[in-house]
Parts: sequence; C-alpha cells; structure tokens
Amino acid sequence: MNSVEMKNVNKWFGNFKVLNDISLNIAHGEKVVVCGPSGSGKSTLVRCMSRLVDPTIGEIFFENIDMGKLTKNELIEIRRHKMGMVFQHFALFPHRTVIENIAFPLEVQGINRKEREKSAFEIIDLVGLQGRENYFPKELSGGQQQRVGIGHSLAVKPELWFLDEPFSALDPLIRKEMQNEFLKIQNSLKKTIIFITHDFDEAIKLADRIIIMNEGRIVQIGSPEDLIMKPAD
Repeated sequence: MNSVEMKNVNKWFGNFKVLNDISLNIAHGEKVVVCGPSGSGKSTLVRCMSRLVDPTIGEIFFENIDMGKLTKNELIEIRRHKMGMVFQHFALFPHRTVIENIAFPLEVQGINRKEREKSAFEIIDLVGLQGRENYFPKELSGGQQQRVGIGHSLAVKPELWFLDEPFSALDPLIRKEMQNEFLKIQNSLKKTIIFITHDFDEAIKLADRIIIMNEGRIVQIGSPEDLIMKPAD
C-alpha cells in the first residue's frame, strides 16, 4: 500500500499554474526529497498532500483514503494524529519550555500531563536535548531550536512526516549536524518522509528517491544515483 498517491493534480493561484499535472506514488517508509529552485511548486505540492491547500483538480490519497472527500474535522484529525510537519521557521511558543513545546500536540489531543510528559522525555532523548527540558526557546541555539521543532512534529508519532526546508536557515556546520541527526532519527523510526529542499547536495545525502521540480512540473523522479548518472536535462 502506498503512503501517498497523487493523480493528475493541478493547482492554480489566479492565472498562475503552480502545479502542472502531478502524478506520483510514495511508499511506506520511503524518504522522498523534493528539490527545485524557488517558485518551482515544492511547498505547494506538500501542502496539497496534506490538504492545507486544496488542488484545483486531481485526486490525492493518503493510506488509500481519498483526501478530497474528507470533512474539515476529518482532515484536522488526520493531521493531528497521522501527520507531522517541520518548517524552516521553528514556530516555537516562546513562553513554553522545551518539554512544553514538544508535548503541546499531545495536550491538544487531550492526553493527560503525566502521559504527554513521558512521551516528550522520550523524544527529548531522541533529538539530543537531554538536560535542556526546562529551557525556553530564547535560551537555545538555532540548531537546538530546530531540534525542538523536530521533536514537536514527532510527538504524535506521525505516519507521514513533512519537512519543508527545515535546515536552510542554519549555518553550514549546524546544517550538516542536523542532516546527520535526521538520518539517525529516520533509521530509528522508519517514517514516510517528504523533505523539501533547494539544495541538491542535501537531497543526494538524505533521499531514497528525489523528485526534481521546475515551473510546477515534475522534471525527473529517481534515486540519487539515477539523477547523477542520468539527469533528465
């Protein structure tokens, strides 16, 4: 069973076609990196997958569920329980500690404080923030803040994990460290991952498969080796 399937998806914003006839399948446990220049449609693609943005036409399935037929409340429940999202800007609550930020999605689910803190401590160990449980975001480095963001997104134990240029705001050394941390976490958790970047070297390092986009179209899909040895253009 595919984790995500898109069939002939198109998206218009006014007179501008952002996605142009997108069809693809993503398998369970696969790391797929979407790569392309700014404005190529990468972020819109991911937002359509989660129905944060509705496609103009086309079909999107998540675990064989037709996302286009779900009610608003059903979509919220899927995002709340099945999907995790990490963005370039950390979007942390400044007046909540590390553990409170990570546990927040569980608080929204109505899980009691003891259980959500137990889960949050497990994630703190996973993302390497031991000893910083009671720090506030302003007391953390950029890399540490992004670890909190990653932990926050993993709190619900998502089946599908979206990461939209999560490391692009970090300096090169911290970025490399976070890439290695990401691979370590994925080796442990085996999530289905959609990772967006404009950095081809990052895509090569992280991906099982790479989707190259330009001007709303998929130019090529293949393994890192395929794209290096047999580029489409």
